[in-house]
Amino acid sequence: MKQLFFVAVGVVIGFAAAHRIAHTPGGARLFADVDARTKAFTDAVADGYRSREAELRNDA
Repeated sequence: MKQLFFVAVGVVIGFAAAHRIAHTPGGARLFADVDARTKAFTDAVADGYRSREAELRNDA
């Protein structure tokens, strides 16, 4: 139970820090870059999934 408390406190501190960092010009650029890279990665995974699904449908 003690570990769960510390995890929760860490998450709250992390969100608070991210919120304050996002309000700085450098922080906004950092989060925009992270967002763009995450979107590119998820788009690539989705494209790969659709491609593989199409391959499996054609083989059946």
